[in-house]
Amino acid sequence: MQTDIDPRSLIGRKAFDKNGTKIGTVDEVYLDDATGEPEWAAVRTGIFSRDAFVPLEPSDLVDEALHVPYDRKLIRDAPDFGVGRHLSPEQELQLYHHYRLDIPASDPVPGSDAAPADTEFGRVAGAED
Repeated sequence: MQTDIDPRSLIGRKAFDKNGTKIGTVDEVYLDDATGEPEWAAVRTGIFSRDAFVPLEPSDLVDEALHVPYDRKLIRDAPDFGVGRHLSPEQELQLYHHYRLDIPASDPVPGSDAAPADTEFGRVAGAED
């Protein structure tokens, strides 16, 4: 997705699946704590007023709407964590697995063979630290 877009400007935009079917409206945008880049959008699906998290990469902003390269059913079956709170590393991993995305590599801890535990990430755009 374009990185020069203010993530708050995505809120309220319509969201469509890979087939062009409307899935809902962007309710919130979550930023990666490490990079500050928009990473997830919570899309209000309208079904029982539920928000489904969708990855913003490799989504596109086309004609003022968010186009997500996943099928509507997969999006609606995404884990439901509620909105307005920080995504925990475990919740984000569940989303990565759900969408079959590559998990970002983290830097190894000096002097250790094991990768470090993920730090907190997934904060809401516009939320105070």
